Amino acid sequence: MAHSVSTTSPAGPAEPSVGTLAKSAMADMSTLIRSEIELAKTEITVSAKRGGIGAAAFAAAGVMLVFAAIFFFIALAEFITWLGLERWISYLIVFAFLVLLAGIVAFIGYRQIKKIKKPEKTIETLSDLPDLARREAPGQRQHDLPVVRNGQVVRQDPHARLR
Repeated sequence: MAHSVSTTSPAGPAEPSVGTLAKSAMADMSTLIRSEIELAKTEITVSAKRGGIGAAAFAAAGVMLVFAAIFFFIALAEFITWLGLERWISYLIVFAFLVLLAGIVAFIGYRQIKKIKKPEKTIETLSDLPDLARREAPGQRQHDLPVVRNGQVVRQDPHARLR
Protein backbone atom coordinates (compact mmCIF):
# COMPACT_ATOMS: atom_id res chain seq x y z
CA MET A 1 0.00 0.00 0.00
CA ALA A 2 1.25 3.30 -0.90
CA HIS A 3 0.83 6.30 1.25
CA SER A 4 -1.13 9.07 -0.30
CA VAL A 5 -0.20 12.67 0.47
CA SER A 6 -3.09 14.96 1.15
CA THR A 7 -3.07 18.25 -0.70
CA THR A 8 -5.49 19.88 1.71
CA SER A 9 -4.29 21.85 4.71
CA PRO A 10 -4.50 20.17 8.08
CA ALA A 11 -7.79 20.64 9.89
CA GLY A 12 -7.19 23.47 12.36
CA PRO A 13 -9.09 26.41 13.66
CA ALA A 14 -9.98 28.81 10.89
CA GLU A 15 -8.88 32.40 11.51
CA PRO A 16 -11.85 34.74 12.09
CA SER A 17 -12.54 37.40 9.56
CA VAL A 18 -11.91 41.10 10.23
CA GLY A 19 -15.66 41.69 10.44
CA THR A 20 -16.02 38.98 13.08
CA LEU A 21 -13.12 40.46 15.07
CA ALA A 22 -14.61 43.97 14.86
CA LYS A 23 -18.03 42.67 15.92
CA SER A 24 -16.46 40.82 18.84
CA ALA A 25 -14.45 43.89 19.88
CA MET A 26 -17.58 46.08 19.74
CA ALA A 27 -19.52 43.56 21.84
CA ASP A 28 -16.68 43.37 24.37
CA MET A 29 -16.44 47.17 24.52
CA SER A 30 -20.21 47.46 24.95
CA THR A 31 -20.13 44.91 27.76
CA LEU A 32 -17.23 46.71 29.41
CA ILE A 33 -19.00 50.08 29.23
CA ARG A 34 -22.23 48.61 30.61
CA SER A 35 -20.29 46.98 33.44
CA GLU A 36 -18.54 50.27 34.26
CA ILE A 37 -21.86 52.12 34.28
CA GLU A 38 -23.39 49.48 36.55
CA LEU A 39 -20.39 49.72 38.89
CA ALA A 40 -20.70 53.51 38.98
CA LYS A 41 -24.44 53.25 39.74
CA THR A 42 -23.75 50.84 42.59
CA GLU A 43 -21.01 53.03 44.07
CA ILE A 44 -23.12 56.19 43.76
CA THR A 45 -26.12 54.47 45.34
CA VAL A 46 -24.05 53.39 48.33
CA SER A 47 -22.49 56.85 48.65
CA ALA A 48 -25.85 58.60 48.33
CA LYS A 49 -27.36 56.32 50.95
CA ARG A 50 -24.51 57.07 53.36
CA GLY A 51 -24.80 60.78 52.58
CA GLY A 52 -28.53 60.69 53.28
CA ILE A 53 -28.00 58.93 56.59
CA GLY A 54 -25.31 61.46 57.50
CA ALA A 55 -27.56 64.40 56.59
CA ALA A 56 -30.41 62.93 58.65
CA ALA A 57 -28.06 62.51 61.62
CA PHE A 58 -26.96 66.17 61.31
CA ALA A 59 -30.62 67.24 61.12
CA ALA A 60 -31.48 65.23 64.24
CA ALA A 61 -28.49 66.74 66.05
CA GLY A 62 -29.66 70.22 65.03
CA VAL A 63 -33.17 69.59 66.39
CA MET A 64 -31.73 68.31 69.66
CA LEU A 65 -29.49 71.37 69.86
CA VAL A 66 -32.50 73.66 69.43
CA PHE A 67 -34.28 71.88 72.29
CA ALA A 68 -31.14 72.14 74.42
CA ALA A 69 -30.90 75.87 73.66
CA ILE A 70 -34.48 76.39 74.83
CA PHE A 71 -33.68 74.74 78.15
CA PHE A 72 -30.43 76.70 78.42
CA PHE A 73 -32.22 80.02 78.01
CA ILE A 74 -34.90 79.04 80.54
CA ALA A 75 -32.12 78.12 82.96
CA LEU A 76 -30.38 81.43 82.25
CA ALA A 77 -33.58 83.36 83.01
CA GLU A 78 -34.08 81.38 86.22
CA PHE A 79 -30.47 82.10 87.21
CA ILE A 80 -31.06 85.83 86.72
CA THR A 81 -34.20 85.47 88.87
CA TRP A 82 -32.11 83.72 91.53
CA LEU A 83 -29.75 86.73 91.50
CA GLY A 84 -32.67 88.82 92.79
CA LEU A 85 -34.55 90.25 89.81
CA GLU A 86 -38.23 89.70 89.19
CA ARG A 87 -39.00 86.66 87.04
CA TRP A 88 -40.62 88.68 84.24
CA ILE A 89 -37.58 91.02 84.11
CA SER A 90 -35.25 88.00 83.93
CA TYR A 91 -37.16 86.52 81.00
CA LEU A 92 -37.30 89.95 79.35
CA ILE A 93 -33.50 90.23 79.60
CA VAL A 94 -33.06 86.79 78.00
CA PHE A 95 -35.58 87.73 75.29
CA ALA A 96 -33.72 90.99 74.55
CA PHE A 97 -30.43 89.06 74.41
CA LEU A 98 -31.88 86.60 71.88
CA VAL A 99 -33.32 89.44 69.75
CA LEU A 100 -29.92 91.19 69.79
CA LEU A 101 -28.16 87.94 68.86
CA ALA A 102 -30.65 87.32 66.01
CA GLY A 103 -30.06 90.88 64.76
CA ILE A 104 -26.28 90.38 64.71
CA VAL A 105 -26.60 87.08 62.83
CA ALA A 106 -29.06 88.65 60.36
CA PHE A 107 -26.64 91.55 59.77
CA ILE A 108 -23.78 89.13 59.07
CA GLY A 109 -26.01 87.21 56.67
CA TYR A 110 -27.08 90.42 54.93
CA ARG A 111 -23.44 91.47 54.45
CA GLN A 112 -22.58 88.07 53.00
CA ILE A 113 -25.49 88.23 50.56
CA LYS A 114 -24.45 91.73 49.47
CA LYS A 115 -21.01 90.29 48.54
CA ILE A 116 -22.57 87.92 45.99
CA LYS A 117 -21.60 89.02 42.52
CA LYS A 118 -23.48 88.23 39.38
CA PRO A 119 -21.76 85.71 37.10
CA GLU A 120 -20.46 88.28 34.61
CA LYS A 121 -18.37 85.84 32.55
CA THR A 122 -21.30 83.46 32.20
CA ILE A 123 -23.62 86.29 31.20
CA GLU A 124 -21.04 87.40 28.64
CA THR A 125 -20.74 83.94 27.12
CA LEU A 126 -24.52 83.47 27.14
CA SER A 127 -24.87 86.60 25.04
CA ASP A 128 -22.90 84.73 22.36
CA LEU A 129 -25.39 81.84 22.25
CA PRO A 130 -27.48 83.24 19.40
CA ASP A 131 -24.32 83.21 17.27
CA LEU A 132 -23.56 79.65 18.35
CA ALA A 133 -27.06 78.44 17.67
CA ARG A 134 -26.84 78.97 13.94
CA ARG A 135 -27.99 75.96 12.03
CA GLU A 136 -24.83 74.74 10.37
CA ALA A 137 -24.35 71.14 9.37
CA PRO A 138 -21.72 69.23 11.33
CA GLY A 139 -18.34 69.75 9.73
CA GLN A 140 -19.68 72.69 7.76
CA ARG A 141 -19.19 75.37 10.44
CA GLN A 142 -18.12 78.63 8.90
CA HIS A 143 -17.90 80.90 11.97
CA ASP A 144 -15.43 80.91 14.88
CA LEU A 145 -16.71 80.01 18.31
CA PRO A 146 -15.85 82.19 21.34
CA VAL A 147 -12.85 80.93 23.26
CA VAL A 148 -12.15 81.15 27.01
CA ARG A 149 -8.49 81.82 27.83
CA ASN A 150 -7.28 82.39 31.41
CA GLY A 151 -10.85 82.92 32.57
CA GLN A 152 -11.51 85.61 29.95
CA VAL A 153 -13.78 85.24 26.95
CA VAL A 154 -11.92 86.09 23.77
CA ARG A 155 -14.51 87.36 21.33
CA GLN A 156 -14.11 86.97 17.65
CA ASP A 157 -16.23 88.79 15.16
CA PRO A 158 -19.35 86.58 15.03
CA HIS A 159 -19.97 87.50 11.41
CA ALA A 160 -16.44 86.82 10.16
CA ARG A 161 -16.03 83.67 8.12
CA LEU A 162 -13.50 80.97 8.93
CA ARG A 163 -10.39 81.19 6.82
